[in-house]
Amino acid sequence: MSRICIPDYEYKERVKRAAAILQREGLDALIVNGNEADYANPRYFSGFWPLFERAGVAISATGEAALMVGPESAIFGADRNKLDKTFVLTAYREGADPSYPELKPDTFADVFKYIKVTGKKIRIGIASFLDTSVVIYNAIREAFPEAELVDAGKIMVELRSVKSENELNCLREGYRIANIATEEVIKAIQPGMTELQMVGVAQKAVYEHGAEYEGLPMYVFSEASTRHAISRSSYREFQKGDIVQLNLSAKIDGYSAAIGYPICLGKLEGQRKEIVQFCRDAHKWSEEQIKAGVYAADIAKGFYNYYVENGYKDNYVYGPLHGTGIIEVEAPWCETSSDYILKPNMCYQVDTYISADTFGVRWEKGIVVKENGYELLSPEIPLICPEKHF
Repeated sequence: MSRICIPDYEYKERVKRAAAILQREGLDALIVNGNEADYANPRYFSGFWPLFERAGVAISATGEAALMVGPESAIFGADRNKLDKTFVLTAYREGADPSYPELKPDTFADVFKYIKVTGKKIRIGIASFLDTSVVIYNAIREAFPEAELVDAGKIMVELRSVKSENELNCLREGYRIANIATEEVIKAIQPGMTELQMVGVAQKAVYEHGAEYEGLPMYVFSEASTRHAISRSSYREFQKGDIVQLNLSAKIDGYSAAIGYPICLGKLEGQRKEIVQFCRDAHKWSEEQIKAGVYAADIAKGFYNYYVENGYKDNYVYGPLHGTGIIEVEAPWCETSSDYILKPNMCYQVDTYISADTFGVRWEKGIVVKENGYELLSPEIPLICPEKHF
């Protein structure tokens, strides 16, 4: 049985598309950087996911490319690299900041010589600045003191936001596994168990069914901690009547898929039920707006007005959609300030969150934009908050 993954040839195609954009933008080279937590840009071109250390990829406007890793990843990086060359730079070392006095490292000058970029007054795009440490930035500047360093984040958004069929297949498989994990947690959860125990149940399921890793730190929150838009599970023990937020995920060849919705350990009623149902209705409203050609800002503005008109303005936290792919949350977001239209094969999480005084809930699933609507990448999530009685 063949494994669902990104084929080797697609990495080379990505480099070619990036090179064409560099030519269009008048850039001589592109450097993309990442780390263990946000590895997306270097992995997009090389297939390499760093551990402890940082990683980067350098690409020339003529289509040459190379992976850059830290001193301890020389063999690891070369083994996993889909490109033809791996360089070892101390600028990509781990946070403990070792000196490696016996090492004779490569430099950015060596890398650029390999990718056939010459000259002093060159233009270098960097993506992303958020993942480029001061150490890496200074090493680039030291190697090319007369170069112009340009924020090239938009190039990576352009490349990554529209997905190939292979990328979609990785996501579909991730959502399938995330749904299995969700069902296993709902089956196992009991009062007296802890949030972290349920994370263990979910992790067991995703690995057993073929994921390479969880797609995000598994969310199993209960009661007051559900007010955290992002958080980590704890040793809190579940009680009867608790609202529990599930956001469980699976990663397939780097592509992260997450499904999220609340459950109640007992009967959900009164104002709590009204708030939960409003969030589910807002989620459905968002879905109904999605199709190619629609301005992202128009969806976001309508979504915000939906909260205002229904009396939940003060409970609003963020917009209705965010991009998804190699990282579960990636650009572009769909916000009131967004200036782009939805295109076919753009992928989003329909991510609907509300925060109340004592709890919060989120409904979340993955979709891909189509000409006249969208395709659901994940299994459909429940229309109402599931109740489990004891």
